[in-house]
Amino acid sequence: MTPPAPPAPVRLGLRANWRQFALLVVVNACVGGLVGIERTVVPLIGSEQFHLASASLVTAFIVSFGLVKAAANLVSGQLADRWGRKRTLLLGWVLGLPVPWLIIAAPDWGWIVAANVLLGASQGLAWSMTVVMKIDLVGPRQRGLAVGLNEFAGYLAVGATALATGWLAARHGLRPAPLWLGVGYAVAGTLLSWTLVRDTAAYVALEARAAPVGAPGPGFAEVFARTSWRDRDLFAASQAGLVNNLNDGMSWGLFPLFFAALGLGLERIGLLKAVYPVVWGALQVVTGPLSDRWGRKGLIVAGMWVQAAGLALTALSGRFAGWLAGSVLLGVGTAMVYPSLLAAVSDAAAPAWRARALSVYRFWRDLGYAVGALAAGLLADRFGLRAAILAVAALTFASGAVVALAMRGRRAGASNAGPAP
Repeated sequence: MTPPAPPAPVRLGLRANWRQFALLVVVNACVGGLVGIERTVVPLIGSEQFHLASASLVTAFIVSFGLVKAAANLVSGQLADRWGRKRTLLLGWVLGLPVPWLIIAAPDWGWIVAANVLLGASQGLAWSMTVVMKIDLVGPRQRGLAVGLNEFAGYLAVGATALATGWLAARHGLRPAPLWLGVGYAVAGTLLSWTLVRDTAAYVALEARAAPVGAPGPGFAEVFARTSWRDRDLFAASQAGLVNNLNDGMSWGLFPLFFAALGLGLERIGLLKAVYPVVWGALQVVTGPLSDRWGRKGLIVAGMWVQAAGLALTALSGRFAGWLAGSVLLGVGTAMVYPSLLAAVSDAAAPAWRARALSVYRFWRDLGYAVGALAAGLLADRFGLRAAILAVAALTFASGAVVALAMRGRRAGASNAGPAP
């Protein structure tokens, strides 16, 4: 009988782990596709099928999504450290499996809101784990590249699915045809994660052994305080992440209503909703590695200001070409910001507590969905859709200024090995 082959040695780096890394890219494309089924059709289901006249009522499903996703992000790091990355990823997929079925069967808007509670929990766990596991595999020198490829896959799938659902809805109605895509994403992601994904605990242990020896790692309360406000770099990243997803939550809920009110049909709305995440996703293959070479701060500041310009152009333009240009700018700016923020947080956290720091950052970042949807809906009801978009543009510009003033910036690949002083 032939003895079993010895396990392959654990080595950090993309080249050494490209098979698992590529698999996780595909898994995160499924995660992004599942949320992408909502980008075009769900706000219009609220306004056209359930006849919701209030923008704040339409955006309620994003509020439930954002609140639950933020909470799931917060516990994902704890679960990952104590229970394992793979198990946490699988739990996220189990929670996501019913989502498209609930939207298909929904007899009233409450079902849509409930489906987004599950979707938020699913996304918070599954997307968090694909980010953390890729960072585990590549080590400290390629974090920007790892995050860029992860977010590339996720948001390219969001955009492609938004485009596909708009096309399907124009031909077959808002339900159920566009939502069958979500069923396929959920089943594929669950099966791949269960059968082929491997846990990355050994890679975390290897990097931790190579890190400088310091005081014992901080507890969760200390990690939360440091990431939220005590460390100026982490504070700058957390507030920028919140505002970034605040404007994304606003665009998710209000843009379909804004464009429909201006007379656009489903296919053109789907195209505009697709351009933003497709540009965002595709460019992160470039901006992630650039943040490794150039540093994080400059890309974050410039990216927030480019987003603000895209939002202002969308609100003030009266033509399709202007809205398309605004969507492109919004995608470019977000691509500059998204991987740079994740990599900046990873730079500031030691391997032993990096997953928890990322989970706190992602808590604040994805709380922005709820804050943005709620605030934008209330502003739109009171002052109109255009005014709500302009208000969020101004806030996004101000957030970039906070990063410019507060963030010191770190050398790409640097890591802080100890607790907060």
